[in-house]
Formats: sequence, structure tokens, C-alpha cells
Amino acid sequence: MMPSRRTLLRMLAGTAVFAASSVRAFAKTSVIARLIDQTNQGDLSQRIEFISYGLLGARYQADTLIGGPRKQEVFVMRDDAFDCVTFCETVLAAAMAKNLSEFETILHRIRYEHGEVRWDERNHYFAEWSRRIVEKHMCRPVAMEPSVSIEKTVDGVLGPRKVAITGIAPSTLIAGRDLLHNGDVIGFVSKQSSLDFFHVGFITFGKKGSLLLRHASQNHGRVLDEDLKEFLADNGVKYVTLLRAQDTAMASN
Repeated sequence: MMPSRRTLLRMLAGTAVFAASSVRAFAKTSVIARLIDQTNQGDLSQRIEFISYGLLGARYQADTLIGGPRKQEVFVMRDDAFDCVTFCETVLAAAMAKNLSEFETILHRIRYEHGEVRWDERNHYFAEWSRRIVEKHMCRPVAMEPSVSIEKTVDGVLGPRKVAITGIAPSTLIAGRDLLHNGDVIGFVSKQSSLDFFHVGFITFGKKGSLLLRHASQNHGRVLDEDLKEFLADNGVKYVTLLRAQDTAMASN
């Protein structure tokens, strides 16, 4: 008896290798492929909302990507488990794509500086992820005033790097809620001097207009919606950033 897809995914959870023949298997069984097919209408904001909603309940898993300074980078596509950044990457790529082949190409562009599957090309810091996705015309910043300029020297896998962040206070964010769209990417700036961001997710709106955060949550172990005001307060957030995805025609330039 052949094992189920769920069983296979559990077996692969430690490595999440979806390359070569595994990519072809992903194409046949992918939730992402179904969601892309079902959301070929509507603007980009609506597509992000639909696809991210379709992934609610997916498992949280850290370190879903494969590669290192002395370990070959492997291109990973999966729809069963995410960390906060890979959740956003996957949803954005799927919303911008017309089919699974385009999804794979766009995901390359989002995840890697020049689209090459190499560890040193991967966007390891969300500050650089944000800057590069804007430079590629795939997203644009959402401006709110007053804002503040934050400069940090992050110290992580690539060693010390200087980053510049334009931060928005939570009070400014809430006061400017009318400027927000479903699917805006919200980044939460870390209070640690050597860390740029501690989390990322999507803005969405509840049935009664409440502001929600749709994200892959380590604390809850899954993708879910949380009240944004409560998340900001519970985590003592001082500043956030906002990005808005641009339509596919612009993203391909």
C-alpha cells in the first residue's frame, strides 16, 4: 500500500527537499497549485487574501530552507509548513503567478537576490529582503507619517551588516488603518540592537472590520489570524514596516 501524501510529508519534515522529481510531485499534489487555479480573478490584494486564507492551519516549522556556508543550497517549495518569512514568500509568489511554473520562478526572485539558488544569494535578513523586493518592483513601501529612520548593525549568519529601516509606531499604524489594504506585508522591528526584525506577516480585516495579523506563528504552532492590536501590545512592539505587493505585470519588469 502506498503511503499517503500526509505520511510522506511527515517523513520529509526534517529536510523538506522538494527538488528535481520532488518538484514534479509537488506540482501534482500541491495546495498552492489549486489555490492559484481558483484565484485567477480579482486584484492582487484579493488574491493574497484568498491564498493566505487557504493556508490557515498549516503547521509552523522553523528552518524550512536547506543550505549553509558549507552545505549545498536546495530550492524548497512546500505548502504544509512554514516559518513567518517563507509563509509570506509563498503567498506572494502564488498571488503573483498564473500557474505553478510562474510560482516557482517568482519564488526564486523573491527568495534570492539574483534568483540564483545559492546560500549566499538568499535574503537572510528581512531588512534586505524588503529592500530587494522593492528594487525588483514586486512590492512598494506603504508610507505613514510620522515615521522614524532606524539604523542598525545586524550580526547574524552573514556577519555584521548595516541596515536602514523606516519605522512606523503602532499608534500611527492604528490611526492610519484606512490606508491599509488586505495583504499588506507587515514587519515587526526588533528591539535588539543586533537584530533587524523579529517577525513578519500579512494585514487582513475581520468580518466586523477588525485589524488582524495573518501569520505563521511559532507560539501557536500554525498559520492563523490574531488581533493585531493585541499582538502589538503583547510583544511590546515599538515600530513596524509596511509593504504592498504590486501587480504581476509590474513585478515582471
